[in-house]
Amino acid sequence: MSDEREITIRESSNATPRVKTPPKSSAIPVPFSYNPSDDGTDENLLILLHGLGDTQIPFGKLGRQLRLPQTATLALRAPEKIPFLYEEAYQWYTSFDPLGELLEHPNPTPAIELLTKIVDHLVRGCGWTPQRIHFFGFAQGGSVAAEFALKFWRSELSQQQKSLPSPSNPTAGEYAPRSFASVVSVSGPLLSFPTLQEPCPTPLLIFHRPSPAESAVRTSSISELKKGFTKVEEVKMKGEDGRVVRSDDRNGSSMKHSLDWQECILHPFDCIK
Repeated sequence: MSDEREITIRESSNATPRVKTPPKSSAIPVPFSYNPSDDGTDENLLILLHGLGDTQIPFGKLGRQLRLPQTATLALRAPEKIPFLYEEAYQWYTSFDPLGELLEHPNPTPAIELLTKIVDHLVRGCGWTPQRIHFFGFAQGGSVAAEFALKFWRSELSQQQKSLPSPSNPTAGEYAPRSFASVVSVSGPLLSFPTLQEPCPTPLLIFHRPSPAESAVRTSSISELKKGFTKVEEVKMKGEDGRVVRSDDRNGSSMKHSLDWQECILHPFDCIK
């Protein structure tokens, strides 16, 4: 008997256009690869963030190959080129000190500010709602996706607080905070300790190899994710060949082989039972 499960995508309750306006290069200050949904209905948007030393090109190809139902994909290139390298290799934030050693406590602010600008364009200019935007990030890209989801939720809570009735405005209507649809991170922990008055409701799925693998995520890092997000699933993942999903699989074959991405991205917790 087949163990395949049917994927059901709920209909949108928002009055958003069936086909979204493609993002404009004038509004996104980094190279990107955008693919509308194959079936002509742009209901969900999957934003793909590459890892340290990579570009958007393999992830743009992956987005086309996934053919997720009713889902457009947007692969972004990181803003900073890694210094002293001849090849096209990029980083989401400054990752090395002057001696070429990895920074122990990097500052992801440039990447967060970039994503803030991009998502604002996607929502205001292209017709997407945050509740329909999913993130998939590899390693450094996964860390950026998780950090950005928390930052976005924090700003939404702040806006809700400002909307509460006050003596000067007793009839103010309370603002309903929004959150992203999901975050999938491959070996990408948080870079900062989350401090939120209310955890982020965005479901987060963290994949990594078990210890002592170099890409293993520490137990303390999983605990930090659970302090920041209300729904966190951890998967210690190995393929048949014992490898974690590789960012340098240019054809995306190991990604498609290792997991049913359609379920994991659109229904992050249905795929782990």
